[in-house]
Amino acid sequence: MPPELSSLYGTDEWSSLDDEQRHRLSIFETANLFANTLHGEQFLVAGLSARLYGARVSAETTDYLHHFLDEENKHMVMFGLFCRKYAGRVYPDRSLELAKRYAPGEEEIAFYVMAMIIEDYGDHYNIRTMRDDSCDSLVREISELHHVDESRHLAFDRAYLAELAERWLPRWDEAQLSSFRAWLRAFQQATWGPYYNPSVYRDAGIPEPYEVRARVIAHPAQVAHRARVSAKLDRYFTKIGLLDAQNDDDDATTLPHLSSALVSAASG
Repeated sequence: MPPELSSLYGTDEWSSLDDEQRHRLSIFETANLFANTLHGEQFLVAGLSARLYGARVSAETTDYLHHFLDEENKHMVMFGLFCRKYAGRVYPDRSLELAKRYAPGEEEIAFYVMAMIIEDYGDHYNIRTMRDDSCDSLVREISELHHVDESRHLAFDRAYLAELAERWLPRWDEAQLSSFRAWLRAFQQATWGPYYNPSVYRDAGIPEPYEVRARVIAHPAQVAHRARVSAKLDRYFTKIGLLDAQNDDDDATTLPHLSSALVSAASG
């Protein structure tokens, strides 16, 4: 992966590595990115399958969801094979699912919000990698293939989520909307947790991986990186009313705790 996408980039830990160590780290961080994507798509496949023939889903939408599912399944095969072949395993999913009671329309909105965050953050890495001639040609090809498919998925997500927000948000009171916005911010932060994987650091031969994780998550260079990647979605969510115009800064002190519970549920 491009050096700028490494979870250590811009930190003292990155400066302390020689070229060989950076290359080894890059291999395992690429496998971690692909594993995170695979697990995100497992979540999407389960959610999309459950929504195929819902009472409020049009026949046209159902037809597209079948296509969506087919592509996501092929992505999982591709990423799983890469991880097993080049890293020796698929880094496990450490997310937790929390039960919750939903307001009208909230479960559907939360699902497509999560879909967009998972796909959009990963797509940023795909685009940067596929355009970098210094990256391995196989990784560039995988990144480009995934980006082409995900660009269609994200276009669908944007259009459909805007419809859902227009339909349901006027029915929510201020307390419910505030609760949802707090959850959305927490989920955005939690989504970044797996990008800073102590198992990756250990496999790359970096000592004290958990201490390294805590330091790099809080480093200003990495806080700024997360803000840059998140900015496009922040603008979109604000535009359709899911966030307010007052953007909270990425709280690097809470991210290590949130990341152990990448919640697949809405606020509360």
